[in-house]
Amino acid sequence: MKGKTLEILLAVALLLGGLGYLAMKHDEASFTNSQLGMGAKVLPEFDRNSVTAIQITAATNHLHVAKKGDIWVVGERGDYPANFSTIAEFLNKLADLKVARPVEVGPSRYPALDLVEPDKGAGVRVELMGSDGKPLQTLLLGRKHTRGAEDNSPMGGGAYPDGRYVLVGGAAKTIALVSDPLANADSRAEDWLNKEFIKVELPRSIEVISAEPTNSFRLSRTNEFGEWQLADLKGEEKLDASKAGLYGSLLSAPAFNDVLVNPDLAALGLDKPTVARIVTSSGLTYEVKLGRPQANEDYPVQVSVTGQFPEPAKDEKPEDKEKRTKLQEKFKTEQAYGKSTYLVSKWTVDALLKKRSELLVDKKADASKAPEAGNGLPPGFNLQDLQGLPGLPGLPKN
Repeated sequence: MKGKTLEILLAVALLLGGLGYLAMKHDEASFTNSQLGMGAKVLPEFDRNSVTAIQITAATNHLHVAKKGDIWVVGERGDYPANFSTIAEFLNKLADLKVARPVEVGPSRYPALDLVEPDKGAGVRVELMGSDGKPLQTLLLGRKHTRGAEDNSPMGGGAYPDGRYVLVGGAAKTIALVSDPLANADSRAEDWLNKEFIKVELPRSIEVISAEPTNSFRLSRTNEFGEWQLADLKGEEKLDASKAGLYGSLLSAPAFNDVLVNPDLAALGLDKPTVARIVTSSGLTYEVKLGRPQANEDYPVQVSVTGQFPEPAKDEKPEDKEKRTKLQEKFKTEQAYGKSTYLVSKWTVDALLKKRSELLVDKKADASKAPEAGNGLPPGFNLQDLQGLPGLPGLPKN
């Protein structure tokens, strides 16, 4: 009986040994040296000019930017124009991406490097599509590599990303650590939008119509360099020139944070908006509608632009013709912004949210600065205090 038990134990041991050997050989196959050598290009045959679409998929987001006609658009934002510089920078990075260190790991170690497809893990899948709609290249971006920084400077320190693990085409032999964290491989659609926006130049009048009539106001000036005047001043009301001066550069270089697709105007407060009408010296009129503040105090905004252009003179000078042509091009470009609803930061439109009362001189503060009556001197001084001082002729001796 003991002999049979020993035979069984030996058979089991041999079986386990054989399975262990096979597992070891399988692991050895998985750890085969990477095909990506140190300093080699990650995508050696990649032609960036052949890419007509980029798809980036993360665990919770999906991005699709594609070339339609002559422009790139962001699919998740209703085909709103994309920022070509962002696209070109991303494709150039991928084309020039080099191996900082080949990585030899088996599939069991992929999760530790976040090299897991986004539907199952934390990886970010990047697909570069050709004109036939098929992928030219596919990459799986994994965990970012970080380098520690000594916290011995006045500015502080800490870990910062200096690279990223990449798997090319799903093949174990193409895993590498690259020396770029590829931070712009971001699946958030708003980061890929063309953020060019209206630019109001030389405003001549600004009228803000609020839902609360007492908060409405109208500013105007005789020319683009004149002082602002507030309409309908009453009694001792006085416009604060320092506050009004800010309106000379109103919306001169604004930007937006995002574009809203299929906006619910009532939910955004755009069914009963605050309306601002801005007339410029060039003949353009901007109407800006502001809704209620949303998350992060961003405001929903709609804009429209109209213009009145005089007929060119028969003896029009070349420089005047060039100026008129540029203005008409600007008008055409800015008219297109009327098709969308935007989210802008509070500080961008803060001047349009002011109440009329906030533009006036504070009577109490103004009174505290007023000189004492009768001598034109600051409070606490009188003429007797200045008697005998050199350089002040004409003061009474007594």
